[in-house]
Amino acid sequence: MPINITMPALSPTMEEGNLSKWLVKEGDKVSPGDVIAEIETDKATMEVEAVDEGTVAKLVVPAGTEGVKVNALIAVLAAEGEDAGAAAKSGGDAASKAEASKTEAPKADAPKVESPKESPKPATSAAPAPTKAEPAPAANGHAGGERTFASPLARRIAKDAGVDVSAVTGTGPHGRVVKADVDAAIAGGGAKAAPAAKAPAGAPAAAPAVKAMSDDQVLKLFEQGSYELVPHDNMRKTIARRLVEAKTTIPHFYLTLDCELDALLTLRSQLNAAAPVKKTDKGEAPAYKLSVNDMVIKAMAMALKAVPDANASWTESAMVKHKHADVGVAVSIPGGLITPIIRHADEKTLSVISNEMKDLASRARSRKLKPEEYQGGTTAVSNLGMFGIKDFAAVINPPHATILAVGAGEERAVVKNGEIKIATVMSVTLSTDHRAVDGALGAELLVAFKKLIENPMGMLV
Repeated sequence: MPINITMPALSPTMEEGNLSKWLVKEGDKVSPGDVIAEIETDKATMEVEAVDEGTVAKLVVPAGTEGVKVNALIAVLAAEGEDAGAAAKSGGDAASKAEASKTEAPKADAPKVESPKESPKPATSAAPAPTKAEPAPAANGHAGGERTFASPLARRIAKDAGVDVSAVTGTGPHGRVVKADVDAAIAGGGAKAAPAAKAPAGAPAAAPAVKAMSDDQVLKLFEQGSYELVPHDNMRKTIARRLVEAKTTIPHFYLTLDCELDALLTLRSQLNAAAPVKKTDKGEAPAYKLSVNDMVIKAMAMALKAVPDANASWTESAMVKHKHADVGVAVSIPGGLITPIIRHADEKTLSVISNEMKDLASRARSRKLKPEEYQGGTTAVSNLGMFGIKDFAAVINPPHATILAVGAGEERAVVKNGEIKIATVMSVTLSTDHRAVDGALGAELLVAFKKLIENPMGMLV
């Protein structure tokens, strides 16, 4: 019997991927554990291993194909003793029939939504009229006027498009209406919201809903031939989607403090000078070379341990209190950014954090990170100081409740004991999810961070 190989889900949020390269060809024999392909997700390029033993009968999806849906058929294996040609035909046919049945069944069952102005069409056959069926309740249980369960993003899109979210059948957990359901309703032209009741005479007119411009509307604003269109890749699409979700569903608030760096810079120079020398392929090199960012990561992790209530994530049913401080660090890569995570950063030495961060950043830029190396975490650090940025506010990366934006260290005039002195000062801004971390708690976390930065010997004990 032929063995179908489908596009794997390489992360919990993956919906599609690019089949970058086949490492086998038709006729090759494979065994469990053999690497057969490279799949590019929105964040990394990963190797896919064979699960079964057999002969590659057919490569269904060519190398270089973009946007292959998860669970889509990509190849067929012939089992031991099976004819490869027959396996290729029967495996592909079986997958096609299964896919057809999946796509046709919902169409047959989906009720037709007609416009109120549309008059029923006369019957074209002499068949007796069917008895009127009772309307089926929607999946999320709102047919009888109950509360409609929908994601905040789905509600916003439905509102902007004039779609009645209570008339949309949800496909999410427990019938929850999600973005894809609203998009499908908009595309089908159904589930339009009822016209708003006319306001009484003399009442102020309601502000019109603000809608995003369509692609065509945007392009009409520019002179034809003055631009080129660069299609979005999976990474940019994912970044856009997650940022919109973060800013529209997380109530951000911001706290800023200035931290003096002179003691930290002195300690950093002393530690780097004391680094032992090790032999490498390129000759001798210091065992570590600490950066200010390495010390920021350590300070943020220790601050979270000192203020454990801030080391949390919000869920609708409970607060997730983390036992370790896992710090994600924003790394710029071609086409976007990624946040590899230093796990248990509160327990690691500065030299370990430094070397681990260099390895993660290097593999992030070549898209070789594993999902577990950039998913999760309890907070994040975004440092734009190397670009001379004084201060900025970062967008929280769910499921984190905080993210620290780090500006450049610069010489500033400060007042000490009534006298003006020169000090190296760095501004940091903490973005906080107000559902999980209140103002006073966020301030306590930032003060703990400042204390460690200005008294860096505390990070060595």
